[in-house]
Amino acid sequence: MATAIGSVLAFAVRRTNRRFLAVATGFSAGVMLYVSFVEILAKGAQALAQRFGEPTGNWINAGSFFGGMLLIGLIDNLIPSGENPHEVRSDSVTEELKAQANSDQGPAPVQGPTAAQPLHDRRLLRMGLFTALAIAIHNFPEGLATFLAALEDPKLGLAIAVAIALHNIPEGISVSVPIYYATGSRRKAFLYSALSGLAEPIGAAVGLLLIRSLFGGGASAVPPEAMGVLFGGVAGIMVYISLDELLPTSRAYGRGHDSLFGLVGGMGLMALSLLLMQ
Repeated sequence: MATAIGSVLAFAVRRTNRRFLAVATGFSAGVMLYVSFVEILAKGAQALAQRFGEPTGNWINAGSFFGGMLLIGLIDNLIPSGENPHEVRSDSVTEELKAQANSDQGPAPVQGPTAAQPLHDRRLLRMGLFTALAIAIHNFPEGLATFLAALEDPKLGLAIAVAIALHNIPEGISVSVPIYYATGSRRKAFLYSALSGLAEPIGAAVGLLLIRSLFGGGASAVPPEAMGVLFGGVAGIMVYISLDELLPTSRAYGRGHDSLFGLVGGMGLMALSLLLMQ
């Protein structure tokens, strides 16, 4: 839904508040980094230490963490750099949108395509569709991570879901704007943007099916060592997403210390919520 909201904002608001997006994305990174290192990775280490002992469990936990980073890094590497939303493009329209994002006046209203630019429109449509595909691929492990965290602790899962939803809003904008420029159709731009976000619940559904097929039940049926490895991998995935996607995006949209304010605010709120839930 957050991805679809980003698509709607691209059309409903004449001047998108880029500084808000910068702070919100930095906030999301702060929540995910704090909860990964303080809560998820620690729970994984505790579960693995109970099963394998202190030294061996810690080694497995560290391996799971970097394994999660490697997994999402490989997914990133499989997407061509020209279509990867994490990579800087040289496309002139992208440069124009970036300049508008950094201007004092904010971006101009989104306009439909002109008939004089059919080749340009095809390039824009291709860019938008591949961006949607790339975001869908990245959203899949995010949905899986949210599901696994909520399976162990629903309150923790809710916090992660809110953080991921915040950073999905600018992703929806990045999909819908080029598609609308290319086609002039708000319906198509919204549809492709919303479809890219559906990979999140699909990732959660796959996690549910895997757990039921492998362990035949819910969280109580999952062996502690398996949950520990999964938690380590989830922490690695979330840290990678925060450092590779959220913080660079926040810096691109913001000014001055906007990213830092959002980052510290997210960490502080996550720390407060964890302390209050004890």
